[in-house]
Amino acid sequence: MLTSNNIVITGAGSGIGFETLKLLASGNNILAVDLDVQRIESLDLPNVVSLKCDVSSADGVRLVFDEAEKMFDKIDIFYANAGFPYYERIDYADWDRIDKIFKTNVYSPIFAYQLYLKHLHGRDGHFAITVSAIGKMAMPGYALYSASKFAMHGFQEAIRLELPKNVRLTCLYPVATDTGFFKKAVEGKDKPITQKPFPVQTPVHVAKCMVRGLKRGRKTVNPCKLFGFARVLFAVCPPIKHIYWMLEYKKLLNYEKA
Repeated sequence: MLTSNNIVITGAGSGIGFETLKLLASGNNILAVDLDVQRIESLDLPNVVSLKCDVSSADGVRLVFDEAEKMFDKIDIFYANAGFPYYERIDYADWDRIDKIFKTNVYSPIFAYQLYLKHLHGRDGHFAITVSAIGKMAMPGYALYSASKFAMHGFQEAIRLELPKNVRLTCLYPVATDTGFFKKAVEGKDKPITQKPFPVQTPVHVAKCMVRGLKRGRKTVNPCKLFGFARVLFAVCPPIKHIYWMLEYKKLLNYEKA
């Protein structure tokens, strides 16, 4: 288990972030950031400080670093986990809706990485990002979410080519995870998602894989072995991939008809 680290986790109030927070809380000092810090504060841990903050703006990300630097001489691990989805058909024109998801899922972790390099000033550090399997293979109903995660996959691939020797980078690629993610995806709508993408994993499993990956300094963490196998299979036999996509598209049609 990782111990004696100063850690920042965004999106720490639910899902993967919350489960990762619980695993890392033993023996580490943590600044846990979220829009809703109720669950974080319910843990009542002396070494975990909550920060209610919207990281979808430059000022919000700066605030995270300002508060972290008040707590720590150095941030050993910065985990940019915050993000959210939409589940919908792209049959509308809404600039602000696009802007909103990209500010949280793309601009925020990129800006955090830039500030983290500045914060380290040559000292050793570890930056982590929740990317997503959907950043490698798009899914019907998740066009904007897929686009944001493809952007992050491209970003991590590029910065590895120029990564300073003092910085390690770990990226998490979970498949669909059974969290509040799916409620957030249809927030404001009067019907829940009843048919989730296949396969689905628990946030506890994903968090355990991530913590293990951080400890071992892994470049990437893939909690679902089936996804890796499926990508090989899809490459060898593309029609199977199209069958899978059609099955997932039917779920979108069923959601729209419900």
